[in-house]
Amino acid sequence: MTYKQWLEVVDFIVEPKDKTPRTQIYDRIMLVAIIIGIIPLMFREQTPLFRAFDIASCACFIVDYLLRWMAYGAKHPTQKLWVSYMKYPFTPMAIVDLLSILPTFSIVTPTLKIARVSRLLKLLRVIKFVRYFEPLGIILSVIRKQRSVLGTVFTLAIFYIFITAMIMFNAEQEINPNTGKPLFADFFDAFYWAACTLTTVGYGDLYPISNVGRVISIISAMVGIAIIALPSGIITAGYLDELKERKEKKGKNEE
Repeated sequence: MTYKQWLEVVDFIVEPKDKTPRTQIYDRIMLVAIIIGIIPLMFREQTPLFRAFDIASCACFIVDYLLRWMAYGAKHPTQKLWVSYMKYPFTPMAIVDLLSILPTFSIVTPTLKIARVSRLLKLLRVIKFVRYFEPLGIILSVIRKQRSVLGTVFTLAIFYIFITAMIMFNAEQEINPNTGKPLFADFFDAFYWAACTLTTVGYGDLYPISNVGRVISIISAMVGIAIIALPSGIITAGYLDELKERKEKKGKNEE
């Protein structure tokens, strides 16, 4: 097999235009690698088994990183071949891949202080699910296509939270009998309360005492239900449209 043919095989596996049995097997292997790579993050103590999981998943990530690097160079040829290959490490997902690999080197080589990054870097492995788990990829595609509409809804939500927080901060002047202090120590407390109320979370750590504050809370919660429902409807409709579009595209390719 020539180097060019090898690049075509690599590209067919890691950057396919259509899902084939071979690419599906590859995706499942990587999903398993991601899962066993994040299992140790669910425990405080790191056992030898967890270290083995970490090393095994990291080995898969390294192989995947190298294969994608090769495929990227083949798909983005330039007059100077080395320029194509130098671009890949600076792409967003390549940076995520690299950062998810680095923490394992602190296990293999404890003296390598530059690789002693926190456990939080390993959480980047969760992002890799988007690449191999198709439903997440579809949702990401929908968000990307509907970003202008979702951005408008997000702006509306932030504006409403700010206005509600300002009204409540000035309206709620009663002293909390449990603490002997005002309900909101500063504007950030009011903003936090408004965000929790808008999303109907309601943790209960901050709640209005006066009747005026309670009326404002009722109005804020009712409006919050409407605002929160907007992005849910947009994403649901976009998800169904994306599924239909992909199904039609797959049918045309099979003909």
